[in-house]
Amino acid sequence: MDTALPLDYAACESARLARDARFDGVFYTAVRSTGIYCRPVCPAPPPKPRNVDYYPTAAAAAAAGFRPCLRCRPELAPEAQDALHNETLQRALALIHDGYLQDAAVGELAARVGLSARQLQRLFVARLGAAPAQIHATRRLLLAKQLLTETGLPVTDVAMAAGYNSLRRFNAAFLEGCGMPPTAIRRQRGALDDGALTLRLGYRPPLDFPAMLAFLRRRCIPGIEQIGEDRYQRVIGPAERPSIITVTADPRRPELLLQLGQIDPRAIPGVVRRVRRIFDLDADLRMVHATFAQEPLLARGVAERPGLRVPGGWDGFEVAVRAVLGQQVSVAAAITLARRVVDRFGGVLDGMPEGLDREFPTPLQLADAPLESIGLPRSRAATVRAVAAAVAERRLDFAAGQRLDSFIERCVALPGIGPWTAHYIALRALGLPDAFPAGDLVLQQVLGEGTRLSERATEARSQAWRPWRAYAVLHLWHLATPTVTTSGDTK
Repeated sequence: MDTALPLDYAACESARLARDARFDGVFYTAVRSTGIYCRPVCPAPPPKPRNVDYYPTAAAAAAAGFRPCLRCRPELAPEAQDALHNETLQRALALIHDGYLQDAAVGELAARVGLSARQLQRLFVARLGAAPAQIHATRRLLLAKQLLTETGLPVTDVAMAAGYNSLRRFNAAFLEGCGMPPTAIRRQRGALDDGALTLRLGYRPPLDFPAMLAFLRRRCIPGIEQIGEDRYQRVIGPAERPSIITVTADPRRPELLLQLGQIDPRAIPGVVRRVRRIFDLDADLRMVHATFAQEPLLARGVAERPGLRVPGGWDGFEVAVRAVLGQQVSVAAAITLARRVVDRFGGVLDGMPEGLDREFPTPLQLADAPLESIGLPRSRAATVRAVAAAVAERRLDFAAGQRLDSFIERCVALPGIGPWTAHYIALRALGLPDAFPAGDLVLQQVLGEGTRLSERATEARSQAWRPWRAYAVLHLWHLATPTVTTSGDTK
């Protein structure tokens, strides 16, 4: 076996032969006799073991000269989570996935995470089997392959969505990476059923989609989101060209379906990233559940809700404002305040259907807003303005690749933001899996099983669950009695 990362050959072989969807994206099977690489769930007849190599990433297989399979479509696989055990690698990958290398050099990426370019290259090759630039290039290529397969977008628009400024360069890269020109994908695909722009978003099962929708529905902002029993809808910008996205679950496959309205092709990668974060589609629950196995409460939570994940948010500033509005009040009261903020200070989007025709106010709009006029207490109004000013002045941001402790430090430096609010924002806005609001009343009561633990004791109890404490938060909240509500903090 020729692979850059010491994978467990027996485990890979067993998962490949069983087509175990829990390992989708964890490794890739490269078949030397055909020159293609596949997901573990590929429906094609399994090749002989002597013809198989295993690679930790699609980019590693591509760098070794293999082409993506047209049947199992590696572009649908979720991201692997092993990198989360190395903070530097996690941060660098998050930045790459967020498009950082689209306009920046690898040296700038390395400096951003505190390494030299050579150190970063070594880390990536040792852990992922491919250099940062190869990871970025493979992601672009696979996105283009998905758009060519699933949509009727013109090839020029596909090239733009994948980050290619030149159609000639796109055609050459696609031919080299996939062994065929982009138009050949279209010929093999045949005609689409309709003109809708719908993308398939894969995940490793299980996923408790109804629980995710229920969590989001209780916290949705009227006018911006509509969340039913089986779907999530949201209006997205820009204001001059708004669109609506709809997310539903595929009943036959471990995939969500993302339907996009009229949208600038260049915005597609960002929309896909945000939707994947909202529904935590790259989670590897095998690792989470293994970490929780020795904690009786969490083991019970996993048994009751094995597909529970961490619901994210569409926009970091929106999540931060919503978190402040929810300090020391019920979820329903926070929603009422959020509706008033949108109605009073947000924009109205022309041509959109009622109920999805509002725009959340910008940081500049809220930095000096008279929030007391909508019934917000003076102290919380001041906190919202402080957060808005910090974001507008770029003292606080929600960009990918941040360290948890650094983000928390910058948050709690703002008046009215304590550790609970900061960790809640990190959990939902940044999707940081180790965020843990130890001061949360619900967590303290559930862990105390009748007596409330102190914040210090709750924090100490959580150390064994790293780096997956955010998942513990969701399980403990679901184990709470319905009468217990989460409370925020003040400072």
